[in-house]
Amino acid sequence: MLSYQHGYHAGNMADVQKHALLAWVLDYMIRKDKPLSYIESHAGRGLYDLESAESIKTGEAAKGIALARAKGWFAPDHPYLAALDRVRAEYGPAAYPGSPMVAASVLRDEDVMRLAELHPQEHAVLNEVLGLRATVVKRNGVEFTRSICPPDPKRGVLLVDPPYEVKDDYQTMAALLPQIHRKWNVGVLLLWYPILTDGLHKPMLAALQRALPEGHRHEVLFPPARQGHRMIGSGMFAVNAPYGYAEEAARLSALFNALS
Repeated sequence: MLSYQHGYHAGNMADVQKHALLAWVLDYMIRKDKPLSYIESHAGRGLYDLESAESIKTGEAAKGIALARAKGWFAPDHPYLAALDRVRAEYGPAAYPGSPMVAASVLRDEDVMRLAELHPQEHAVLNEVLGLRATVVKRNGVEFTRSICPPDPKRGVLLVDPPYEVKDDYQTMAALLPQIHRKWNVGVLLLWYPILTDGLHKPMLAALQRALPEGHRHEVLFPPARQGHRMIGSGMFAVNAPYGYAEEAARLSALFNALS
């Protein structure tokens, strides 16, 4: 299925959790004077307009990044806020970076980016905004990830962020992360997942924790973006999380807990 387009949801509370942790991880990784690989399996378009009809229709950004910024969740030098400010300086105050653009804003010239996106329209925009900075392929994200890991340079980060359009996605992710870890045991692996009212993520997380007991599970809850909306939270499962990651995740948890 290729119906999902993130423009309706860009900048929501799930993005705040995901992008804050991603930016923190990459900022930590670049402190070492060695190049790294950054890989995304489901990259999206990379750049979003929070004044678009899609964004305004759902109102999710107003209850996400706009609210987090108004509450002062992130210091000006936090890598997430710094990435957001750099993107807005170039593309305007309504711009919002997807995870590939967050990564591009943090990474150095010597770091290698490889991005997969299968949706034709999303891929076209991604290639337009990041094609000169990254290798951008129109390919199934799971197949791409399996084919490219372990990457060169071997030191690096993988973000797996599927749309979870079908229930099988949960089973696929539960199998994919342990498989990649066996092939690339030094890679920092990040799997984002939604927390829905029906709890579809729970069997996946149970399987991941059995296969990867050293993994770090971080989940936050937040009010539904609108009446009847099924997503009530957001999760990130991290393998080989850098030193200090658990503390940053706990800081985010305290902020999200205050919402309720």
